[in-house]
Amino acid sequence: MPPAHPFDDDKLKEECGIFGVVGVTDAANFVALGLHALQHRGQEAGGIVSYHPDHGFNSARRFGYVRDNFTSQKLMETLPGELAIGHVRYSTAGSKGQTQIRDVQPFFGEFSMGGAAIAHNGNITNAEALRRELIERGSIFQSSSDSECIIHLMARSLQRNIPERMEDALRRVEGAFSVVAMTRTKLIGVRDPLGVRPLVLGKIGDGWVLSSETCGLDIIGADYVREIEPGEMVVITAEHGVESIRPFRPQKSRFCIFEHVYFSRPDSIIGDRSVYETRRQIGVELARETPIEADLVCPVPDSGTPAAIGYAHESGIPYGMGIIRNQYMGRTFIEPTEQIRNMGVRLKLNVNRALIKGKRVVLVDDSVVRGTTSRKIKEMILDAGAAEVHFRIASPPTAWPCFYGVDTPQREKLLAATMSEDEMRDHLGVDSLKFISLDGLYRAVGEASGRDAKSPQYCDACFSGEYPVKPSDMVEKGFQMKAAE
Repeated sequence: MPPAHPFDDDKLKEECGIFGVVGVTDAANFVALGLHALQHRGQEAGGIVSYHPDHGFNSARRFGYVRDNFTSQKLMETLPGELAIGHVRYSTAGSKGQTQIRDVQPFFGEFSMGGAAIAHNGNITNAEALRRELIERGSIFQSSSDSECIIHLMARSLQRNIPERMEDALRRVEGAFSVVAMTRTKLIGVRDPLGVRPLVLGKIGDGWVLSSETCGLDIIGADYVREIEPGEMVVITAEHGVESIRPFRPQKSRFCIFEHVYFSRPDSIIGDRSVYETRRQIGVELARETPIEADLVCPVPDSGTPAAIGYAHESGIPYGMGIIRNQYMGRTFIEPTEQIRNMGVRLKLNVNRALIKGKRVVLVDDSVVRGTTSRKIKEMILDAGAAEVHFRIASPPTAWPCFYGVDTPQREKLLAATMSEDEMRDHLGVDSLKFISLDGLYRAVGEASGRDAKSPQYCDACFSGEYPVKPSDMVEKGFQMKAAE
């Protein structure tokens, strides 16, 4: 299954998108559209659960893209009702790359007071400890997903109703979680106390919508209402609208800054800021911090495009599409032989030779993870006759793994964990390599005075090594956290 980005082996990957609708006819159809808009957050598999008073709960879980499964009228007719939730998945916790259908969310549980389904974006950092405890007490797990812990914790809760059982369960959970859930009558949304992962509320006619991003609201014509706040639970019914509950002790928000850099779609809005405009501003800051004499600014498509536009505008160097992406790299492509596999990036990208030849080129990309793709792109640009190649990276060096819902390589495989900026430049074989500073990134997302070192405004652990929630499962396995300065 090819990820949305052309360099599937060398990008950090968000692992989930979640969506829910209540109070509209054929809610599952709206959920399918919402998941289609959130496809960039997970391309491995998807699922939808709906409820109809006459037919009860129904679910469909499939491998592959939303468009290849949830556009079938025959399938969608099996998901009736005015209440539905859905999930698109890229595995982080659980069996990476070996997904079983039982790992595909939403998960469903039958409780004494009725059924409930749950879909989760994020990562539970104490899931293994919870799983051991639950299994010892008699729980039988069906999947390898950390999210299933929530269902089992709810089942063991003594609270009177499902929203209260969910509160009870989530108080035991550490890490990052945005959750959409449903009962027979209620749509529920929750964000963890730090608000690491996103969740927004929308309105469509007399109905309500929950989505990982605002682009999910746009596709169904829903109006954006607000973000679900960190540590907030909303319980929504068609009859009574939105009830807000605060199940957790208030904490300072630590939203994931990489949502601004890469994960979210550029047409989404985060914290009343356009993601596109933030990325363009990252390019502006990058040009101010790392000027260079060059003839052309080129994005590495598609994620580097807004930052490249900002860099070109601020630097005065002309912007050009020096690399063209093949939009038709789908699953229907011929079975890759070893010879074709060795072509690598060329199947997905091609250099615009007429534009590149003889030029000093600034390549703007969103990140460098392992560096494998950066080297291939550099070689393509030089093969096309570029005089010089300068990399400008729209995020600080990624030197630490994420444990909050992003698929990150082990730390020793991250280029920035083992090399200085100069060593990375030599390793990639480019004329220059510069990253935006952490302060520059903070300025681009609207923090005029940069990063507050004593109390950072965002979660930036992948850059700083400062984890707002201790990754207890990983520490137990031997992960060495950064020593306190």
